[in-house]
Amino acid sequence: MTGNTHILGGITAGLAFAQISNYDPLILIGSSVVGALIPDICHSGSKIGRTFRMTSKIVNKIFGHRSFTHSLLFLLLMSFVMNTYISNESITAGVLLGMVSHYILDMATKNGIKLFFPVKITVRFPLTTRTGSKVENIVATVLTIISVYFAFETIVHLL
Repeated sequence: MTGNTHILGGITAGLAFAQISNYDPLILIGSSVVGALIPDICHSGSKIGRTFRMTSKIVNKIFGHRSFTHSLLFLLLMSFVMNTYISNESITAGVLLGMVSHYILDMATKNGIKLFFPVKITVRFPLTTRTGSKVENIVATVLTIISVYFAFETIVHLL
């Protein structure tokens, strides 16, 4: 999936979780967007990879694309780091939600992800699409519609 679709996935995940949590919705959504971009640090052409070019090249050289940074191991490591060094639970929850949304969206692509890294099993859904395809555009549209719904619900809940 493209960076924009991952951003929409992060927004949707953050807004959905805001419905069932007492976390600050704005912090939750902002950190979900960041979390939705983090796994692609392994790809120098991604939004985060272009921002942190050297880190991206090093991570890619060591692990390749869609392996370690797209795994449960990385998610657990990030959870440990976030819980140890970040005192705001909204930020931690948002980053982890965004990462999970990223994993789910990339499992819908033909290349899938190495969810159980270091085991070299590729995980993908039975129905997949190509990054940047018309189907991805439909997914992005659906995520936008869901986000608008949850945004409205969040605003109503805050009033």
